Amino acid sequence: MDRRDFIKKAATLALLAPLAKFEAFAAPATTVPGLVDKQSSLREGPQVARRPYKDTGLTVPLMGMGMMRLPTRGGKADIDYEATEKIIARAMRAGMNYFDTAWFYHDGQSEICAGKILSKYPRDSYYLASKMPCRALRTEADVERIFNEQLRKCKVEYFDFYLMHALNARLWKRSQELHVYEFLKKQQAAGKIRLLGFSFHDSYEVLREIANAKEWDFCQIQLNYLDWKAYHSKEQYEILTRRGIPAIIMEPLKGGRLASIRPEAEAILRKERPNDTPASWAFRFVGSLPNVLLMLSGMTKIEHMEENIKTLSPFEPLTEKERLVMAEAFGKDAVDTVPCTACEYCLPCPASVGIPTVFRIYNRYKSTGDKALFQKEMSELDNGQHGAKSCIACGACLKKCPQKIQIPTWMATIAREQK
Repeated sequence: MDRRDFIKKAATLALLAPLAKFEAFAAPATTVPGLVDKQSSLREGPQVARRPYKDTGLTVPLMGMGMMRLPTRGGKADIDYEATEKIIARAMRAGMNYFDTAWFYHDGQSEICAGKILSKYPRDSYYLASKMPCRALRTEADVERIFNEQLRKCKVEYFDFYLMHALNARLWKRSQELHVYEFLKKQQAAGKIRLLGFSFHDSYEVLREIANAKEWDFCQIQLNYLDWKAYHSKEQYEILTRRGIPAIIMEPLKGGRLASIRPEAEAILRKERPNDTPASWAFRFVGSLPNVLLMLSGMTKIEHMEENIKTLSPFEPLTEKERLVMAEAFGKDAVDTVPCTACEYCLPCPASVGIPTVFRIYNRYKSTGDKALFQKEMSELDNGQHGAKSCIACGACLKKCPQKIQIPTWMATIAREQK
């Protein structure tokens, strides 16, 4: 990269966020019945940084544990309880006491897992978040039935944070027809929900419409340094900030993509901070935004938890110099990869294509250049009829993908790349 290109990239990154003066997001005082601060009673060793929720006295850890990618013994629904319990215990000792689950995660087993493990801890020692699965709703009766079932599965009498899940223009319309918001506000008034928000996957114009339509306590959006422009995360963040709605961040590592970058890019980061991983840089980018209440990370291994605790205890916002370093490093990491976060909403595929697995293998190949490994792994998938060559371009995945990825087109591209 010549000096002119570097300066251009540095200037672009410098405009990403108001980081020069780091300060907590300020908002009007909020009174929510039953809303109390929760701290783990098992705190031990370094503690992750915490952020205040508006002017309530409530604080949450800057990072919460996402329960969408728990360790498994094989199939997605076969959660490894022993490994998960160890990860949660470590989180509680570090003060990372926010846990995010949902109706669809791990084929419906994530909420059950959360209930079985977290019920061993005092209810006032952790925050639990779950979500109304709007795409599963067909009638108003479904809303009440599912909500009560979630309370039962999670073994709780209330949710600290509750969301309308993965709203887009279509699901927002459906939820209005089924009066989902009105039902959830009644549950909030009854003390079964402390804070009510929504998670979001659509254009920033749709976000503005939803944010302005109702009163929301928080909103969960996808944000990372790659998506700041590509996914219009910047515009989404600014809409929430102007509305005074604290942001919870999902996919700060873009489904793990940002944990592993090109060697020449990582070398630039290591020169500046030898002991820091690419993942820690990605988390620090997100955490340096003042209106970010917390970010979620799906930690499949205890090593992931340890690394994240190190990054957040204490938390160091990015400096101006470090933003320039990021501009140089990630300019070198720019490759033609698929913006897949491995959420698996596209599954099952009618042709049995392992869509997230295909994209993961392809993205790693584009980042490392190891075509021999790419061809070997794709051949193994093809032999099981789960590879890109098995795609029949039926389009069933298109309406389900929250990233709006043109999956059949990418499958054709990947199949050609195998030759």
